[in-house]
Amino acid sequence: MYMPSTVLSIIIPTYKRGTILRECLQHIEEQTVKDQLEVIVVSDGEMDNETQQIAKESFQVPVTFLSIPKSQQGAARNRGVREAKGTYVLFIGDDIHLAPDACEIHLKLQTSPEGKGHRAVLGYVAWDPSVEITPVMRWLDQTGWQFGFSFLKTHAFVLKQDQHRFTYASHISLPTDIARSIPFMEGINLYGWEDVEWGMRLRDAGVRLFYEPDAKAWHRHTMTMEDSLKRMETLGRSAATLENMRPELRLVPKGWKRLAYDFIAHLPTTRGQHAEAFLRGLDS
Repeated sequence: MYMPSTVLSIIIPTYKRGTILRECLQHIEEQTVKDQLEVIVVSDGEMDNETQQIAKESFQVPVTFLSIPKSQQGAARNRGVREAKGTYVLFIGDDIHLAPDACEIHLKLQTSPEGKGHRAVLGYVAWDPSVEITPVMRWLDQTGWQFGFSFLKTHAFVLKQDQHRFTYASHISLPTDIARSIPFMEGINLYGWEDVEWGMRLRDAGVRLFYEPDAKAWHRHTMTMEDSLKRMETLGRSAATLENMRPELRLVPKGWKRLAYDFIAHLPTTRGQHAEAFLRGLDS
């Protein structure tokens, strides 16, 4: 029986979230081009019992399970890329549910005559409506602090000077050889900004970012105000760390921008609370 060779390698970093990971894999089994796919799951740290059990299960697409010493998602993605057999890779999170035709759309864009070569394709991600969407989750979407898809022109290349801000590693595909030659930064353990730094290096290498909202996915995650503020504080800490390594990222507000943050942080609003949390992380 003829089977098409692997064209797209889906790389999923994970850590002790077996139930969520299984749901992610089940959605991949529903892909219209599943016979052209492989999945590489990389545990960022030792696999827990539930993930080890999932690794013993059979799936309708080939799934490889790997683990690395506890580091961060970028290192896990890099490990997956080294293992990839596909011509293209698709990075997603373990809490991302792909629409059935998402991989097909990525492959059509990557293999089209005008798309071949230096192109990354950004798919759309929305909060999963099957879980509670809290007011702060809506605020994160509106402001771009989670995903800024509303600021992008659809079915088009993102402006070159802005594209690193939208290089979301939760749903993005690109040629495997580019992913290998431009890996994610390693050696930092804090969450946040690693995809922005990676996106800047992609941009500087001439890789353009194309936004395709028809490649849909849902983020199966809920977030309370407390969760969001903790995340924002972590983003502040990681911004300070990463800017020391890559000053050109300009993640830390300075001058009048810092004054504006200080002013906003005193406002009794959702924005004010998040500005305060970001500055707290920045100054810690």
